[in-house]
Amino acid sequence: MKVIKRDGRAVEYNSDKIRIAIGKANKEVLECNRASDKQIENIIKYIESLDKKRMLVEDIQDIIETKLMEQKRFVLAKKYIIYRYNRALVRRSNTTDESILSLIKNNSFDSASFSNEISDKRDLITNEVSIDLAKRVLLPENVTKAHDSGIIYFHDMNSFIQPIVNASLINISDMLDNGTVINGKLIESPKTFLVACIVTTQIISTLISSQAGGISIDVSALSKYLKKSYDKFYKSLKEKYKNKISDSLIESITLDKVNEELKSGIQIINYQVNTIMTNIKDKSLSITVFLNLNGDSDCVHETSLIIEEILRQAKKGVKIEDGSYVTPKCPKFVYVLDSNNMKDQEYEYLTELALDCAKEKQIPRFMSAKRMKEDFDGNVFSPIGDNLFLPLYKYDGYKFFGRFSQGIVSINLVNLALSSFNDLDKFFTLFDERLELCKEALMCKYFSLLGTCSDISSLHWQNGGLARLSKNERIDKYLKNGYSFLNLGFAGLYEVPEILNIADKEIFIEKILNLINSKCKEWSKDTGVLFKSCFMDNIDTLNYLVLKDREEFGIIKGITDKDYYDISFSKKSGLDKLLFEENIAKLTKGGFKSYINKDLINFDMIEFIYDKIRYIEIGEV
Repeated sequence: MKVIKRDGRAVEYNSDKIRIAIGKANKEVLECNRASDKQIENIIKYIESLDKKRMLVEDIQDIIETKLMEQKRFVLAKKYIIYRYNRALVRRSNTTDESILSLIKNNSFDSASFSNEISDKRDLITNEVSIDLAKRVLLPENVTKAHDSGIIYFHDMNSFIQPIVNASLINISDMLDNGTVINGKLIESPKTFLVACIVTTQIISTLISSQAGGISIDVSALSKYLKKSYDKFYKSLKEKYKNKISDSLIESITLDKVNEELKSGIQIINYQVNTIMTNIKDKSLSITVFLNLNGDSDCVHETSLIIEEILRQAKKGVKIEDGSYVTPKCPKFVYVLDSNNMKDQEYEYLTELALDCAKEKQIPRFMSAKRMKEDFDGNVFSPIGDNLFLPLYKYDGYKFFGRFSQGIVSINLVNLALSSFNDLDKFFTLFDERLELCKEALMCKYFSLLGTCSDISSLHWQNGGLARLSKNERIDKYLKNGYSFLNLGFAGLYEVPEILNIADKEIFIEKILNLINSKCKEWSKDTGVLFKSCFMDNIDTLNYLVLKDREEFGIIKGITDKDYYDISFSKKSGLDKLLFEENIAKLTKGGFKSYINKDLINFDMIEFIYDKIRYIEIGEV
């Protein structure tokens, strides 16, 4: 049996620890009130007779207290409770020393995942402190225990000590067009494309270090600045060579200079976002660049040039220390398939370039403007971070930029299914209980943000990232009525019907999702805070849940014998798989994406995606 400690670590069960703990309490009472060796052994035998593969240390202690009371060892039980309470006080005084010292000395289990840079260690230490305080002080015990046992996953645990949002679709256009303030310095609207790119990277680096999840930007915000560079170069050349060279030559030289600036600007973005990120691990992976060739824009030509250069540089990769080129994990690109870039259309060449890049580098992801418009009342917009989708919000027209996810809590459906032991009635009873637990956890995130002052992150709240609030103004109005939202994630949905031996798996999956959506709708009505369901495909999260379930239920073939739970809903292949998953996507508008093997991607598949699939990632699946 594994015993799960309060910090989430799993250790081997050792009955001697029970004997020692009761023994210490025994010494504190008169002999007539002590538990005999036989009584102590009976308690141990009862715990072992439960035949659990995993038990929380608190549950073992609860059993000891109950059994002492049953044996009428009331005075001893009281001493044991006091002993337990005193131990809790010691733990509460500081539980992070060992983990922090381990990080400093490079002994942490995390040290293999990160560099030895001081900045990395600083952020890991901050994470450890946040997790510790969240578990001991800030979150309810039932939420902490559920997270530690893998029943749910509280995604913002390592940042919960700070009132910061999870992920956002920042209003880069507002900050570039109307100016912003970074570190107390006024940044005026750029006059050229190159400066706009530099300002954009500074905005990105500042914002992402002040929130928990990813950010997304729409590249079309840069288009007017490419046009400004063209106008500036043309005007300068015209004045310099007035009546000396032809207008056609001036035009040619101008285009060369614009092209040079375009390449430099995109290169700056690529290198900056891969080198100046101040936070560790997934922070530098959480930038999404939206490549949308909006035909209604006045700068559609400039947008096409920017997208083309981004794709060319993405295909080439970024040079690393040894001089070779690699495909960086950051940023992620979402290329929009629209009526103007499909077969025989003006910008077909861009889609061909995106297709070549996808085959070789597994980037970009593809989004269908057609499907987005069908699902979101004619709107096309970027996902937030990796795969979160904004619900519609209408105030003087639809609004997308400047909106955000408050936080995410995921329910582990595999643990739920395994805990029900093939009893469907028990499954749905537990399901309801655990969904309510998720609601409680999500509302903890909401209340952590409620009352937050705009000064907490001036670039987010005062200077255009999310809003233009005054100093000392509270952000509360952006937390309700659908402007922002809380995400209820679900993990392990594919495995559930396998565990429960459900014949019609697809109908059962739809039933589960309908129940989740029904709960989200109910909670939204009750609280005034918008809840949305989202498909959880974060590998770190899925790996954590598998490990926890493996500790409790052992190795189960096809379920807990793998590295992470499935990021697919069906073992179908090709078009059948995509069509089934698109039906699932309709039930998970808060966050979903399909996956397709890079070997299957071609222009015919691109046309199929445009016609049928909302959002898809290319990989080796």
